[in-house]
Amino acid sequence: MGQHKIVSQNEWVKARKELLAKEKEFTRLRDQLSQQRRALPWVRVDKDYVFEGVGGKERLAQLFDGRQQLVVYHFMLGPDWEAGCKSCSFWADNFNGIDIHLKHRNVTFVTVSRAPLPKIEAFKKRMGWSFKWVSSFGSDFNFDYDVSFQPEDLAAGEITYNYEKRKTTMTELAGISVFYKDADGAVFHTYSCYARGLDMLNGTYHFLDIVPKGRDEADLAYTMAWVRLHDEYES
Repeated sequence: MGQHKIVSQNEWVKARKELLAKEKEFTRLRDQLSQQRRALPWVRVDKDYVFEGVGGKERLAQLFDGRQQLVVYHFMLGPDWEAGCKSCSFWADNFNGIDIHLKHRNVTFVTVSRAPLPKIEAFKKRMGWSFKWVSSFGSDFNFDYDVSFQPEDLAAGEITYNYEKRKTTMTELAGISVFYKDADGAVFHTYSCYARGLDMLNGTYHFLDIVPKGRDEADLAYTMAWVRLHDEYES
């Protein structure tokens, strides 16, 4: 960590107040960015996406569950995978219990993966999660929202992710998509984010960002190399 300067309480408070001014400016800028995010134009969703959940088949409009706003977390669990992505699972450990609060702000939260429902349910049970999770198996949904990739695209060596062309061997990547349903039942895509844009949903990272060592990932083979499924950490 290097040598930290040790100071008196008064000196520390002075330094902390200087940083606080920057934190307040960052908060104001974040509020402005959030407003710009909400002001983005919308795209009407005309394709008939069908999902499978524990209650049976549901179309995209039905996933709103009577509310106007829908947040979808695109969870990396492909049809041939035996377990979910450990990074997505790291994020999903933040999701239990949030649905009741979101419901009271006219928002429904759903997780979507391409894996068949039995695989989803088995992994969900293993992890002890309670949030709604449906399968888009057989649907274009994941492909249309740039989180799943066709074999021919992977073979060509280039896919679109986070609004740019990039190379990957991954068949699935993570993302968040947001939708709105109007009084006539029309559904609109209002926002999607990927990659580091997902940080806002990870409470663990926010806690790590305020401790002395931070995320402490600089010397790892890759960021999140330390992350495990929560039942695979050594005690």
